Parts: sequence; structure tokens; C-alpha cells
Amino acid sequence: MKYLLLSFLLISVQWLVAQTNMLSTSSVAEQVVLGSYSGSDYLPATPTPVWPEVIAADLQAAISPDSLKAYILKLASFKTRNSGSDTVSATEGFGAARRWAYQKFAEISAANDGRLIPSYLQFDLDICGVGQHRNIFAVLPGSVPGSGVVLVEGHMDSRCDILCDVTCLAEGVEDNATGTALVLESARILSKYQFPNTIVFLITTAEEQGLLGADAFATYAMQKNIPLRAVLNNDVIGGVLCGQTSSPPSCPGLDHVDSTSVRLFSAGGFNSKHKQLARFIKLEYQENMLPLAEVPMNVRIMSPEDRTGRGGDHIPFREKGYPAMRFTSANEHGDASNGPGYSDRQHTSEDILGADTNNDGAVDSFFVDFQYLSRNALINSHALAMAARNVALPPTFSATRTGSQLNLFWNSPIDTHTIRVALRSLTNDWDTVYTISPGLQTELTCNPTGPVYVSVAGVDAWGVESLFSAEKLVQTSDTETPEDQADASNYKLFQNRPNPFDEATWISFWVNELPAVNPKASIQIFDLQGKLIQEIQVSLKQGLNEVLYTHGYGVRGTFSYVLQIGGKAVDARQMVFAN
Repeated sequence: MKYLLLSFLLISVQWLVAQTNMLSTSSVAEQVVLGSYSGSDYLPATPTPVWPEVIAADLQAAISPDSLKAYILKLASFKTRNSGSDTVSATEGFGAARRWAYQKFAEISAANDGRLIPSYLQFDLDICGVGQHRNIFAVLPGSVPGSGVVLVEGHMDSRCDILCDVTCLAEGVEDNATGTALVLESARILSKYQFPNTIVFLITTAEEQGLLGADAFATYAMQKNIPLRAVLNNDVIGGVLCGQTSSPPSCPGLDHVDSTSVRLFSAGGFNSKHKQLARFIKLEYQENMLPLAEVPMNVRIMSPEDRTGRGGDHIPFREKGYPAMRFTSANEHGDASNGPGYSDRQHTSEDILGADTNNDGAVDSFFVDFQYLSRNALINSHALAMAARNVALPPTFSATRTGSQLNLFWNSPIDTHTIRVALRSLTNDWDTVYTISPGLQTELTCNPTGPVYVSVAGVDAWGVESLFSAEKLVQTSDTETPEDQADASNYKLFQNRPNPFDEATWISFWVNELPAVNPKASIQIFDLQGKLIQEIQVSLKQGLNEVLYTHGYGVRGTFSYVLQIGGKAVDARQMVFAN
């Protein structure tokens, strides 16, 4: 979503009433996501090998920048896709757009033996004067009913400055015809396969009015006990030009071009299943798709859940406990503030395909890079294919550590071919991902200083890993958790991470035991001259405590951060920014 925090708060007040009368217009689609069907009824007529290298090569060949362009041109032709716009016209407004998207899913199904099942998720809620709304989704049934569901989404609604202006030209090309096109293309290229898990391709409405369409589907999934294992949201995903304004973490400045980076936003730091999903996506790309890529992509795992003061359709899913993350272009054309002097395209009538620089009536300078969008569609599609394999996790584990030596111990017998062990220290990324044979290797090498975060994944017979487990924190001692340390201090401040990487960094500290009276606690940030830059209040809890410090784009230099407990400095460290 592309509005500032104040706008979000105002919108939240405006639509406090929850969606009601939610229903899938296709009983077949609903039965599939509930796991009530036979997988053999949806076998491909021509089975395709499911080896990772075969799928990777097939996806690389199948993705079509021309298809993505055609989808975007059609979406722009509806003039506006505001959630409160016309639902009767055959050519303009959200109603015409959603019927077209539904028809595209139906055409993809017809080309794949009827195996993709389109539906609407209908719900009642007064949004911009319209009382009933519909998300569009399509279901690709898995071979193992009830084993799990993975979902890719993008919102289709658009807007101008005024939230419910249903008459302005709001083609919404970057925001978010690009995400809608990506979902359609992913459906087209994945529908030839059958995976163990079911895949849902979701196009939402009313994102701009407060994530309302996504919230409706997330609520529907929760009420129906749909086993969602991963949610991939795509929003502002095809543009390559930086605007004069953009919400941090931001791009360098006006007209900067980046067609080889993509940002992955997700909530949390330590032991976040949302960050773990983002890391899984990046790992799958690096190990399987990057060797085939003509243009390598820099997949950047960002510290915050979204840009500062902003939000997107992954958030309602995260709020309901589902692993969820967001893809966004490296460069974004504006912060949607739309105030005096605002000249960027986001949330204006200028969010269009491109410019006619020679006045011949044809666009010759594109704001969207279709090759770039196709690379992002490829990353999404491949991650969905791998996650939908539904590989089992290995048994739970414990760990001990002495310096750079890490030992793992499994709490029950291993029944998987191999195991992957991911180690992380000072960045959002894994430092190392080991592949080990059960019982043959339990001693690994890790970062000799500071905390190490360990998670594991199972691996199937074809070499595909599961989504990774929760992280365990292993300190520089012979124990798995810091509370057993012979440490005189009740508090331990850790090195920030990442340091540097994007425009925010996680600062964490450990509390062995909570005091009888919980004192005031904070993290204070100082420059080298001793000037207090920021103080972040913390509610203490036993164990690991984390705060996210947003330092801003282009900050350079050395800073100190101090853990204050009850008005006293108990620990301090330095951090260096060079971005």
C-alpha cells in the first residue's frame, strides 16, 4: 500500500466495520482449498518432470515479457480501478477489470485441461459508497489434498490523490497493474504442473482503502482453517525509475535507474517466520535460477516489514499468523504524499505506461521495464513451485557452541535424505547454508564471535528443501541459550544487524532475568560528538529483546548505541553506516 501513516490511521477509522457475508462464488474452488477433493482428478494430461533443475529451466523459458505488457495495457485501458468505481460498465471501472481478470484465469484453465479453478471471494463492506466487493482468485489443486496452500497476490485497485475519487484517470500502471500482471503470468506458467500443495493466485481489491480485500481473504482463510504455508505479495514491482520522493528505505534520487534489484520486506527479526520465508525465496533463486539468469538479480532482504509509514497486502496475513512477505521494486516513483510540490507519479493520473517523447502518438519511453518485471515474476514463480513441494521439516534439534565450533543434536531419529542448516549472525541473510547427511556430520563452523542464529530444513529425494524451521539463538559458550552463561551482568547488548545494509538496522539485547519492578528501558543512539540522535523506548521481556532503528538513506559514519536500564547505561556498542 502506498499512503503515509496518517492516511492509514484515518482510513482505519473510516472502515472499522469488518467485512461480512464472505463467500467463494465457486464451491469447487472452496472445496479444494479446504482439502476436500481427489488429487487424481487434477492430474496434468502430460505430466511434467518435477526435478528442480527441469522446473527452473522450464520457468526460465516460459516467462513472457510480452504477456506481462499485454496484461498491463489491458488493465490501464479500464481508466480507473478505484474500489468504488463503476461495476456495471463493460469497458471502464473496477467491475470490468475484475471480470477481465476472472476471464484470464478461465482462459489459462482452458489451456491446462481445466485444472485452474477461478472464483471470486465476495464480501460486504461499504467502501467508497459501494457495499459489495469481490477479490478474484484461482486455485491450482495439489496432488496431496489438505497438505497445505501457498499463495501469491497483488492488488488490482488504483487511485488518485483523493481516496474515493472514482472519476479521475487512475490507470495505476506501476501501482499496481504490475503486481496484478505478475500474478496472472505466474498462474499461466505454473498451471501446467501439479505440486503436492495447492497454489492460490489472488488479485485483491480495496488495498488503497486500508488493505481491505486482503484482510477479507485472510479472514476467510482463518475462519475456514485453510492451511496457508506462505504468502507472497507483489506491489509496485515493475518500475525502475526513482522519484523525487519515496518512502524509506528509499532509492538514491530522481531518475536513478535500477532494473537488477528487488526488495523483500517482511516483519520481525530473530525467529521471524516471515523473514525465514524471505530468506527461503532468496536461497531458491540463488541456487536454482541464478545459474540460468542472463541478467542476475540482487534479491535484497530488507529489515522492516514495509517502507516507513506504509503497508501492503501481506500485513493482514501476517496479523492472522500466516508467513507473509512483500516484493517491491528497488526504485519507487514517489511516496504518495500528494502534497504541495509533489511531482512524482504514484497516486496520480500520471501513473501510466510511459511517455511519448517524439509526439508520434506512441509510447517510446517506458516507466515499466517488462524484462525486469519478468525476472521478478520468475523469482515468485520458482519460490512458489519449491514451497509447494511440501517437504517435511527434520526433527527438532538443540545446539552447543564453543567459539567457531557448532554442534547439532537431533531430538528424534532422522527420516529425511539430507538436512540443510542455515547459520546467521549480523545480517538479514544467512551467512552459510550447510547440506549435511544425517548422522555423518554434526560439527559445523560458525562465526567465532557474537550470537549465531540456527535454523534447519528437510530435503526431499530431488534435492528440494522445506521452508526453514524457527531459529535458535546460540551464544559463545557451551550452552544453547544465554541464560546459562556465567555472566555477571543481567543484560547483554549485541552487535546491530545488518550493519549496514538498508536504511534500518535491528538492535538486540538479552535479559537473563526480569527485575521485580520492571524499570524504564531504552536504546539511545549517539553520534561521535556525543549528540543524542534518537531514543527508542523498550518494554523489557526475559530473553531476547529487539528494536528496529531506521537511520535513513545515505547515512554515513560511526555511531554508538547504549542500552539504558532504569536511567543507567548498562552496555554500549558502535555501529558503522556506509550506505
